[in-house]
Amino acid sequence: MTDRRRKGDKADPKDARRTFSMPDSAGVPPLGRTLVLEKPSLGKVIDRLWTEGYTVVGPTISQGAIVFDEIRHLQQLPIGWTDEQDGGKYRLKRRSDDAYFGYAVGPHSWKQYLFPSRLTLFSIEKTQDGFQVHADRTPTPRYAFLGARSCDLHAMEVQDRTFVHGPFVDPHYQARREGAFVIAVNCSEAAATCFCVSMKTGPKCQRGFDLALTELPSVFVVEVATKRGGAILADLPLREATGKDLGAAARVVRDTASQMQRRLDTSDLPELLYNNLEHPRWDNVAERCLSCTNCTMVCPTCFCHCVEEVPDLDGQRAGRVRLWDSCFNPAHSHMAGGAVRSDIRARYRQWLTHKFASWIDQYGVSGCVGCGRCITWCPVAIDVTEEIAAIRGNRSIEDSSQPLEASGLRSDP
Repeated sequence: MTDRRRKGDKADPKDARRTFSMPDSAGVPPLGRTLVLEKPSLGKVIDRLWTEGYTVVGPTISQGAIVFDEIRHLQQLPIGWTDEQDGGKYRLKRRSDDAYFGYAVGPHSWKQYLFPSRLTLFSIEKTQDGFQVHADRTPTPRYAFLGARSCDLHAMEVQDRTFVHGPFVDPHYQARREGAFVIAVNCSEAAATCFCVSMKTGPKCQRGFDLALTELPSVFVVEVATKRGGAILADLPLREATGKDLGAAARVVRDTASQMQRRLDTSDLPELLYNNLEHPRWDNVAERCLSCTNCTMVCPTCFCHCVEEVPDLDGQRAGRVRLWDSCFNPAHSHMAGGAVRSDIRARYRQWLTHKFASWIDQYGVSGCVGCGRCITWCPVAIDVTEEIAAIRGNRSIEDSSQPLEASGLRSDP
């Protein structure tokens, strides 16, 4: 914005409200700027992403939950809806306003797009001379993720360490990840199951995005982090964020952090778990755990999988297919002679210890981002923060019986 005031002139209070424009002809906001976008203009961003060849995926309402699906119109967002969560409990309810992103996290994570639950690796076709191998030629989708939260951005980084930065690169994951455009949203609501503050993974988005939005009543405060993020905003009606805008955005994040009801003491977690492999709490949780695999399916970092051969009915062709699996499945640890972890106690201990201990040994980071999905979607409301607190010898921040009672899945006589 060109300042044409002469020395000694008083500042026009309307200057801060003027539309922001670049001095060059491209109209692309520079990196590092914080701008303000009128909320309805987000629809133009969605349109532009589709025009640029991206498949826009974001939150929408389906089957009584806020889930991810293709978003072509602004009206598909869960405008005016929020979610009520606790251990074993998830309910949608109306808000008193028309917030676009006024909810916590649902059962979906971006994992299903970067590391799909079913993927054909290659196929084998029978020929007269033997067989021929065909690589999968399905075009790699270009996704634009709309509404990514800080915990999920950290989850992507966790999976990056496995599939991109490890000794063996997964080309399917790498191609999807590198092609993804990310519009993050700073959380304005914390579910009762969230504990990202303890894991230092939220609620403010720090990195891993092209654009980051903070929702205010009538506008979005927008951080421009990449050139392609700025290019998507080119020539849209933007203005510079004022101190008032920045203060309001900071309060949104601060208020969300203060809403966190669950806490987790992360000090010496690997040592704590390794030194308590025979703790009686493992027997206690095994009596409740159904080994249903819900926690691993909704977890944004779990990546257990299996590979199966899927033949056609005529026997002329077969595909090698990668499928999501879970360490809670008895067959997952099967080796010559039988399963290594044959009971629920061993399987739950493996999962929790891997998340909070051996994952750190392997990748230098925890396998948990504090999103709370495993607590919400556990049918018997097992709470990882409660289990670790019990092993540590302390009670959790909440009454240990509260999550089960609140879910209606257990009541004392």
